[in-house]
Amino acid sequence: MTVQQISVFLENRPGGLAEFTRVLSENNIDMRAMCIAETPDFGILRIIVDDVYNTVCTMKEAGYICSVTKVLAVEIPDKPGSLLHTLTVLGESDINLEYSYAFTTRKKDVAYMILRVNDNERATEVLTEHGIKLVDQEEISRL
Repeated sequence: MTVQQISVFLENRPGGLAEFTRVLSENNIDMRAMCIAETPDFGILRIIVDDVYNTVCTMKEAGYICSVTKVLAVEIPDKPGSLLHTLTVLGESDINLEYSYAFTTRKKDVAYMILRVNDNERATEVLTEHGIKLVDQEEISRL
């Protein structure tokens, strides 16, 4: 059970992110999560959106270079130790976490994490076995 993350190449310059989000806004695209990894010259913007196909088409039409990656989204209780439990389950199962970022929703008492791991299938199996709820693309769209 995965969600689709869109990675967008952005030049690292004043106003670059504003221009990108303007394109999203003008096309009624709703971001659910965002993470930026940068260097002095460029950045990779990772986003989770409500409509992946429309977003990718819109980004390409606007001249952005982007790709889609399958990642995991987990819902965890919003309390101390919940993330530790999730990460411990992955580590003890020899699943490498490449990167992660959080996002918020209107849903109370839970937190959401995006996890990029080296083996989505194995991670899905292990997390599910340990009672950690995974969220699919359809549910992301409804959040």
